[in-house]
Amino acid sequence: MHPSDPYALFDAWFAEARRSEPNDPNAMTLATCTPDGLPSARTVLLKGHDARGFVFYSNQDSHKGRDLAANPRAALLFHWKSLGRQIRIEGPVEVVSDAEADAYYASRPRESRLGAWASLQSRPLTGRAELERRVAEAEAQFPGADIPRPPHWSGWRVLPRYFEFWQNMPHRLHDRTIYAAHADSWVQGKLFP
Repeated sequence: MHPSDPYALFDAWFAEARRSEPNDPNAMTLATCTPDGLPSARTVLLKGHDARGFVFYSNQDSHKGRDLAANPRAALLFHWKSLGRQIRIEGPVEVVSDAEADAYYASRPRESRLGAWASLQSRPLTGRAELERRVAEAEAQFPGADIPRPPHWSGWRVLPRYFEFWQNMPHRLHDRTIYAAHADSWVQGKLFP
């Protein structure tokens, strides 16, 4: 029997993944739609979640940032092969508050904060030397520990309207439990494998 709250089930499965997955149990595929309607997917890291939604961070001028600015909807996919489980989440997306973005940015290693200034994410790069030059310029610009968050760097929160919990079962007769948002509650159901 699954709980009536999909967040409780997510928390239970995520806790198990954190105990058993050897690398990045918080890795998730983020699917967006380009402004001209083409699907686009990439792996990002979940950096926070609560009853408001699921948060990740990046450069707002990146491919994903431009997609989300044009069409603020996304799908997430967590796949934990060793557990035989995956979770799909779909919903609208909002930009996190400046305070949230500042707090997470400040928690990052110094090199990652400098990288956020140096990288023109998703833009053409002539070669590794260009990136290394830009990192050196960022180091010179911010020689101390205080490296402010770049104005083009923030986070997004996916606001779930749909969850699907998939459990591998023998003979490909998998278990699929869904939760669809309806008014102020969740409607739970099952799907054929």
